[in-house]
Amino acid sequence: MPELPEVETIRRTLAPLLIGATVLAALRGERPDDILLDPWPIFARRVRGRQIVALERRGKYLALRFSDEGRLLIHLGMTGEFRLSRPDVPPPRHCHIGLVLRSPYPLPATLIDRRRRFVLRYRDIRRFGRIGLLAPEDWAALSQRLGPEPLDPDLDAFTLWQRLVHHHTSVKAALLNQALIAGIGNIYADEALFQAGIHPLRRCDTLTLSEVERLLTALRSVLTAAIESQGTTIRDYRDAHGRTGRYQFQLQIYGQRPGTPCPRCGTPLERVRVAGRSSTACPQCQPLACNT
Repeated sequence: MPELPEVETIRRTLAPLLIGATVLAALRGERPDDILLDPWPIFARRVRGRQIVALERRGKYLALRFSDEGRLLIHLGMTGEFRLSRPDVPPPRHCHIGLVLRSPYPLPATLIDRRRRFVLRYRDIRRFGRIGLLAPEDWAALSQRLGPEPLDPDLDAFTLWQRLVHHHTSVKAALLNQALIAGIGNIYADEALFQAGIHPLRRCDTLTLSEVERLLTALRSVLTAAIESQGTTIRDYRDAHGRTGRYQFQLQIYGQRPGTPCPRCGTPLERVRVAGRSSTACPQCQPLACNT
């Protein structure tokens, strides 16, 4: 599932192309109602004629902000991706929705036609993604339901510790809880916990402030590096130009088989189940201690 770095990479990829563009029409693809929050006829009518003024990200959500302050909200699910093309290029398989856009400025000839039109298509093989039109107040309500962003400079270790310490769940489960902290998934939770030296099964109410300081530092380090590498491609993820991420070549323990030597100390890695997910940890570098 695309996490914060992948969604941020897509936002940065699309923003220079979409900002200022106007939606001319919506194109019906394969089974659009599997993806849309509104029935297709309502969506197609409501999106037409709106101008994109910004691309925003909140946690794992991407939003196209329109000039009327409404948003087109996108959650990529497991395999959602965008494709850009000229209007005369046939859609790929598993493409559910397309937006015909007119750009106010020149773009590469491989992307637009003579009338400055191009198509933004949403493709999702497993169809777990969701797309919907939100009023400004609905976007504000969604944002309030999500926890703070790990990369928000206003988030300090004490605030994060206060959010975690009252929970009896494991720290890995807490990191996956988007209401506690937004944007983190399985990949970056494992990597940050390893960097911070905290076991995924460690209970939140046993964490010290200094440990949460290490965790926040690790989260920011891992997420920043992943964004600089355009995200992690394990299998499906691509940006809007079809390019894979590169952070998979920097992963320390995520996805490693049990028994693989720890990259730091050589101890055999272990795999545990946390919140229904597989997690990898080093029992030496990430001791399961202090649980009561």
